[in-house]
Amino acid sequence: MYFDELNLNPNILDALDDMRFEECTPIQEKCIPQILDGRDVMGIAQTGTGKTAAYLLPILSLLDDGYYPKDAINCIIMSPTRELAQQIDQAMQGFGYYLDDVSSVAVYGGNDGTRFDQETKGLSLGAEIIIATPGRFLSHLKMGHADLSRVSFCVLDEADRMLDMGFYDDILKIKKLLPDTCQTVMFSATMPDKIGMLAKNMLKNPVEIKIAVSQPAEKISQTAYVCHESQKLGIIEHLFKDNQLKRVIIFSSSKVKVKEINRSLRRMEINSDEMHADLQQSQRDDVMHRFKNRHIDVLVATDIVARGIDIDNIATVINYDVPHDAEDYIHRIGRTARADQAGQAITFVRGADIGKFMAIEKFMHHVVTKLPLPEGMGDAPEYKAQPEKKRTHYSRGKGRNDRNRKRNNKSNQAKRQKYEK
Repeated sequence: MYFDELNLNPNILDALDDMRFEECTPIQEKCIPQILDGRDVMGIAQTGTGKTAAYLLPILSLLDDGYYPKDAINCIIMSPTRELAQQIDQAMQGFGYYLDDVSSVAVYGGNDGTRFDQETKGLSLGAEIIIATPGRFLSHLKMGHADLSRVSFCVLDEADRMLDMGFYDDILKIKKLLPDTCQTVMFSATMPDKIGMLAKNMLKNPVEIKIAVSQPAEKISQTAYVCHESQKLGIIEHLFKDNQLKRVIIFSSSKVKVKEINRSLRRMEINSDEMHADLQQSQRDDVMHRFKNRHIDVLVATDIVARGIDIDNIATVINYDVPHDAEDYIHRIGRTARADQAGQAITFVRGADIGKFMAIEKFMHHVVTKLPLPEGMGDAPEYKAQPEKKRTHYSRGKGRNDRNRKRNNKSNQAKRQKYEK
């Protein structure tokens, strides 16, 4: 379906035409009419499917039609990270290019007091759309910087990620400040029980829309090297030497390891940089800007950029470590093969992580191709489930009880000796 077949505002269609957006993605085709009709929506779709436009376009269209107060906050969009909030704000600027009367302000943490003051000023001026991380927005609300009594739309983007980050209570506190008439839209890549509970609290008779739940894009070529930890950097060197890889994200599970990998890549004269929580917001913005503008070939990152960051033309994702669970794997490799392009995902699977990677394969109903190690790198671990270690907490408890018993016996013995004297 094409955007001009939907009942979108002409100003929105003009902006889409300028951006050369013609055909809807499946999530956009199914969500936009429901939101335009005033329905609450529970959208379940993987990253990179066009969810941002699926809710921004109809909301902007309705606001521009002029049926909402101009002196009030009309829409709250909550996201788990400042990076996603920035991305939504950028999309808002593009889609709303011809909307003179619709303003927005982004509110997110990780900045100095100057940023907080700027956010306060933006809220006081009466922006119609607030794009915010829950914790930071709640701080403003506690200080009386925003009135939510006339909000017409509330959007929760990456709701599962927000719950993973501990925002459940913050979201409910914000929800209590919204009017009962507020139309609510939730998007999540998964539907665990806690998301179901949140949806029950937030949504009224919602339309549930599911698109490609928990599956990687078909055009991602998935491969893996089964290897020892000490062989990973050698594989990296081999990959870059033979294939001259460009536009690469390397994911690792810890910021310490991210720093180590980036140092090693630079010693190999690979044009790389790092992204992790130790960087200040201005540094993270600078790294992301340089990577988006191709001044950096390789970005080494923690999962901070695994979700919600829209970077074009990522050719390769390398999982230096096996992610903690299948959903994290889906989100990581979802950085490539976006907008119907092809891409590749390579995972390094050390012996201790074989069982974890097998669980990911089972979750996806897909066996990932295992590549042989480069010549001269030695033997690889055998790809088979490792025997489970015996549970020892019972014996530890027994030992602890024995020690306590001995300590009590000594104490009682000392008391007896004292009284005997």
